[in-house]
Amino acid sequence: MADMIPSYYFWMVFILPLVGAAITPLTGRSRVRDYLAVLFSLVSALFALLLLLPVLQGQTISVYNSLIPASLPWIPELGINIGVLSDPLTIVACNLVAWIGFLVMVYSLDYMKGDGGLTRYWFFMNFFIGSMQLIVLSDNFLSLFIGWEGVGLCSYALIGYFYRDEKKDWVGTPGEIALGEEQAYPPSHAGLKAFFMTRIGDIAMLAGVLILFISFGTFNYQQLASANWTSLENSGLLVPAALLIFGGAIGKSAQFPLQEWLPDAMAGPSPVSALIHAATMVNAGVVLVARVGPIFYFALLAHPSMIAPFFTVVAWVGGFTALLMASQALVGFELKKILAYSTASQIGYMMLGLGLAGLSTNFAQGLSASLFQLMSHAVFKAALFMMAGVLIHSTGSKYINEMGGLRNKMKITFAVFLIAAASLSGIPPFSGFWSKDAVLATALDGGQVALFALGALVAGITAFYAFRLVGLVFFGQSKHAASEEGKEHEAREPSPLAWAPYAVLAAGTILLGLLPFFNFEGSLESISSQYLRYLSGVPNLAFAPVSFNYVAAGITLAMVLVGLFASVQLYILHRASAQKLVGESGPTKSLYRFLENRWYINAVYYKVFVNAPLKAINWTNVHVEQNIFGRVNDGVAGFGVSLSSAGNRFDAGVVDGLTNGVAGAGQALSRAARRLQTGVVEQYALVLAIGLTLILLLFIAVTGLYTSL
Repeated sequence: MADMIPSYYFWMVFILPLVGAAITPLTGRSRVRDYLAVLFSLVSALFALLLLLPVLQGQTISVYNSLIPASLPWIPELGINIGVLSDPLTIVACNLVAWIGFLVMVYSLDYMKGDGGLTRYWFFMNFFIGSMQLIVLSDNFLSLFIGWEGVGLCSYALIGYFYRDEKKDWVGTPGEIALGEEQAYPPSHAGLKAFFMTRIGDIAMLAGVLILFISFGTFNYQQLASANWTSLENSGLLVPAALLIFGGAIGKSAQFPLQEWLPDAMAGPSPVSALIHAATMVNAGVVLVARVGPIFYFALLAHPSMIAPFFTVVAWVGGFTALLMASQALVGFELKKILAYSTASQIGYMMLGLGLAGLSTNFAQGLSASLFQLMSHAVFKAALFMMAGVLIHSTGSKYINEMGGLRNKMKITFAVFLIAAASLSGIPPFSGFWSKDAVLATALDGGQVALFALGALVAGITAFYAFRLVGLVFFGQSKHAASEEGKEHEAREPSPLAWAPYAVLAAGTILLGLLPFFNFEGSLESISSQYLRYLSGVPNLAFAPVSFNYVAAGITLAMVLVGLFASVQLYILHRASAQKLVGESGPTKSLYRFLENRWYINAVYYKVFVNAPLKAINWTNVHVEQNIFGRVNDGVAGFGVSLSSAGNRFDAGVVDGLTNGVAGAGQALSRAARRLQTGVVEQYALVLAIGLTLILLLFIAVTGLYTSL
């Protein structure tokens, strides 16, 4: 049975937030502006829900043109249209963005209350949501790229939101040094860092997309999936084009080697962090790979070994990033930065699943596993970041070692944090257990034992740092009395407007954890299969159902329990001291510093890509600009001055002398001529007579008349 859906529903999902952004500057500085901004995100989410209802009922979706056609001419000269996708996977993804975005906007009403830059804030938040929805709903790479750059612009503006760079808004601890490089940054610096690092990936992505367009003359996903790829395969550009496009995902999703912008993006307000980490920005890379992966998979289904290097790179980049960032979360003390490390690590699981999809014989299994991980992570991570903002405001500190003892003072926040941390750790029955297991089961089912082992190890590390957070923030002695105008105040629960959104998200992660008992994973595989059939245009394309892998689940759960046990012993029960285990020197202390300093990758990047160019510029300024060009300029200027002086002397001595001489001779002749003008008639008559006589004599001499006289 098919459910007929008007096409404009899809367009409204991303157009309404963009309209809300445009209207925000026109609404003044009242609470009307604030509630209107939230209203646009709500109506967008309601349109997304109208799309989701038929999917939840298991109906086939059929779109009919109404108000705005599903596909519109865009660049007729090149035959390019702009349209929207209407498959179930896209609908699920756009609902995830819409509803988490809406909850973040509601949370912002209380969290950002009284801030002086709210017009700017609401503008970019709505623009952020609209741009991300454009990425999700686009049916072609060109309109996706417009949304892609939109989220990049918004992330720059919102990460650097506190652009006055007051010390309290810095990310990192001032004075921390790694390899001689400062490890604390102001918000404006953090925003620029995110902007430039993601631009590296964006340029790579654009190059890959243009290779496809030049080869096939289209940006449309469905047309590319059904195109003849023989010429691109023979040219040797197939894998390079795929990897270039993946470069865009590496940048936006903070995967190795472009992961270093994300921890420093915590300089933005907490609602921004929640939106970036749960609903927008970092998930954009996952959406991109979910789009491009099946295209390459279907293009070379008869020769999968030709594209296997692409999926291998995706899987190993995801797996390594998961380990890299999880290990750094083990030792940090900045609450939001630990959560940022966690985000990049969990996104790594999603990339791992998408890479494994192309390396297995069942693409739908890896795709559905990544989709499940995307949904699960978005829900619990949005809740964690909202609570991080509340904890920082309540205690007056961003450091977890300056908190402690909050479980009795902030009971709602503690309960929700515990649920979210358990889900992040992969503890059953919460959603994180099922989604993480789905990814690792794909690895084991596909014979990728090394990747499975890597993912299982990261699961144990994740459980350790998640409950390290719980222990240091909510257990132990209270160390968080903050000063406000000279008076100490105790931490307390925020208003319902602040805690209600993350309470709803806690309920969501519990619900997602219960759904697998009702074959939810089978439903996700069905949704993924429908998307693959929609994209390929092959209506009878089928994938075998996947059964629960008890071996993968058992090994992963064992690793989680080891990490959980160690963390509880150290940070909740305090039966051992982490500080004593690390010590003041030796291998464990060296390892601790290595992890604390972000594997020194960030410091090396600054030395190579920031300081080295600056030193080269300074050297060039001194030795080339000043010593060469400066001296040449001075010499040319001096020569010009000398030449000008010589010209001045020539002008004064020769030109002016000649001119003055001629003028003087003329004046003398004039004076002589004036003497002839006496005014006496007798003198004029005498001169006339003399003149006539001389003329007569000259005439006689010339004509020879004197000979006849």
